[in-house]
Amino acid sequence: MKEIILDTETTGISVKDGHRIVEIGCLELENLIPTKNKFHCYLNPERKVSEKAYQVHGYSDEFLSKQIKFGEVAQEFLDFIKGKRLIIHNAEFDLGHINNELYLSGKNKIENEIVDTLILAREKYPGSPVSLDALCKRFRIDNSKRAQHTALIDCDLLSKVYINLTDQKEPTLDLQNIVQDSTEINQNISYYKKVIKPTPEEIKKHKDYLKLNLKKNYFN
Repeated sequence: MKEIILDTETTGISVKDGHRIVEIGCLELENLIPTKNKFHCYLNPERKVSEKAYQVHGYSDEFLSKQIKFGEVAQEFLDFIKGKRLIIHNAEFDLGHINNELYLSGKNKIENEIVDTLILAREKYPGSPVSLDALCKRFRIDNSKRAQHTALIDCDLLSKVYINLTDQKEPTLDLQNIVQDSTEINQNISYYKKVIKPTPEEIKKHKDYLKLNLKKNYFN
């Protein structure tokens, strides 16, 4: 089963306010094991980055103005994720922005199967912090490189978080089968007892030992 860990960085929070994507990162997993396949690009959002967004990812307007536009890589992106499950932390945010970019590029919205690790974490740890940083701390994942949010670093961390979130439960003991298996094993084992007869000297020593202990118990 191939899956894609996906993350984006944007100029701001709301698509309704005209905010756009400035970075897309995708890492491929196969049976929960990272492959060497990845998709990554910086994008020219054709607008200014909000101050809050700049504080999060650190991509300046000058840097982004020199990057390609989403429409230039839209098909390559769609080909990369085609037929694969997408693993996203807070999927509503990223999908809203991606589908907006696809719409602006004349493409259809994403129809992939989606797993939202934010929802998984809330279900597994109700009432606990479920940000990416909080989950890294819970699972003892080193996130020291995450001084600022960047798509590929976040994808790498999320891949490790996802593996921990989807960890299988410990198998329960089937006592009935264990008892049955033990009975079958016992039925298939032959026991051999070797009878050892004591020598006359050993019999005499044993009788003397008994007499001595009988006297001690009587006088005590």
